[in-house]
Amino acid sequence: MSPNSLRSYVPQPLASGIATVLDAIGLREKYVREPHGFDPKRGIQADVAVYYPDNVSKLYQLSQWLPVFENHPEDLTFALVVRNIHTFRELEGKTTLPLAHVPNFSDLMNLYRLSSFKAVVYVNNGVANFQSLNVGELAHVHINHGESDKICMVSNQAKAYDRVFVAGEAAVQRHKAALSEFNEKNLVRIGRPQLDQHPQASLPESDRTTILYAPTWAGEDEANNYTSMEFMGSAIIDAALAQPHSRVVYKPHPRIIDSNDDRIQKNHKHIVASIKAANAKDPQAGHEVRESGEILALFPNVDVLVSDVSSVGLDFLYLRPEAPLVLTDRRDNVDQLRIDAPISVATQVLTKSNIGQVNDLLAHVIEHDDYVEARRQLRTFYFDNVQTGQSSERFFSALRSTIEQHSADLARARSLAATGTGPHITRTEDGQH
Repeated sequence: MSPNSLRSYVPQPLASGIATVLDAIGLREKYVREPHGFDPKRGIQADVAVYYPDNVSKLYQLSQWLPVFENHPEDLTFALVVRNIHTFRELEGKTTLPLAHVPNFSDLMNLYRLSSFKAVVYVNNGVANFQSLNVGELAHVHINHGESDKICMVSNQAKAYDRVFVAGEAAVQRHKAALSEFNEKNLVRIGRPQLDQHPQASLPESDRTTILYAPTWAGEDEANNYTSMEFMGSAIIDAALAQPHSRVVYKPHPRIIDSNDDRIQKNHKHIVASIKAANAKDPQAGHEVRESGEILALFPNVDVLVSDVSSVGLDFLYLRPEAPLVLTDRRDNVDQLRIDAPISVATQVLTKSNIGQVNDLLAHVIEHDDYVEARRQLRTFYFDNVQTGQSSERFFSALRSTIEQHSADLARARSLAATGTGPHITRTEDGQH
């Protein structure tokens, strides 16, 4: 309920009193919904709105893009538009970009009407994206929040956007295989701008073999569930800790920490306890549990990655193609995995069937890298051989082109609207047609 709607039901003095009480007990943000962060008479003066409608639990989808937006060229400025007050509070002070909170549809439409936006970009397929898509005057660009072989990477919602920016050939083929009656000309290949930023290494160098286990979360449903945590997580960590002269790092997806799945929680606790015990036994090993922080900052000093089907493995392939990785398959169907996740042809694969041999498999990966050339080919397939540092400029260039093309066609549409879209029937003086 906005202040205006509150006043429509109760007198102004009483409305102000209610707001004061809600402030005092900490419930104002829950019951009194009002926009924040911008001048309601001027909007925001920026070229591109970055639209994020979801809550804090999914904020990682936006956060990885922030350095790209913040390092924008002078002729292409960005502002963040969020719908959730807790997301707004979380982002305050953590970005140099203008930040607007628009809880209601009317607030969003008013912000778009007042601001100088030419385009809107979207980092996920949130259902509230369609409220923003209501504005035809702006160019709408889906940029997603990563590159992976998960089925959620392609949605039928892609048909709603003017352009869909993707990493490379793999994503193009993924869309062609998943969608019918989709205009693939709207796919624009830009590489992986989020990986251009080179975060400072947060893991110290070590003469030990560093094994990183980075499982993904369980997804919204079983079809989109790729996590190894229920069936393999504990065995993977135990095997990694058993490798001679190793350093083991556990970096779970943020949504594993608060999972309500008892099996995931049990294995998570086992992993944390095992790493703590291993450090107590050998304090020089430097094993770590990283429940927060930037995973890309771990990559520079990792020798072997164990990951599920997710963006983590492909990011590692992009940044560290010389280093081996191991993929997991919770469905125990490697033949289907080869179809669904092409990266799996360049990795060892852990399944429910072979998890009992994980110790030997990890030892083999450490001693014998069988997939060096295959990984080079797969990197080109996923990222078009775009080198680190080149993707951001591709992204900005593609945005400029999209805005230019949309503006030109908008002028055509407005010209048609100005003359009317009905049949032009000539009337004679006597009223006859």
